[in-house]
Amino acid sequence: MEKEAAKQEILNFLESKAGSKTKFYFNDFTKLFPDMKSRDVKKALSELVQEEKMMYWSSGSTTLYGLKGSGKQEE
Repeated sequence: MEKEAAKQEILNFLESKAGSKTKFYFNDFTKLFPDMKSRDVKKALSELVQEEKMMYWSSGSTTLYGLKGSGKQEE
């Protein structure tokens, strides 16, 4: 799967879950792409963060990913 298609699939997944959950673990995204290497999934996620479509959220011990502007945001 090409990276642009993967990025769109990630955004579609996040938008479909918007009503129930706003933050996801990295492994949640690797399950979307069982045929992709985890490094390639990480690259797609990083690009979405750089494009400001997604954001990182840290609990202190774990980093999660979410759509920018959804869920509780830090002040």
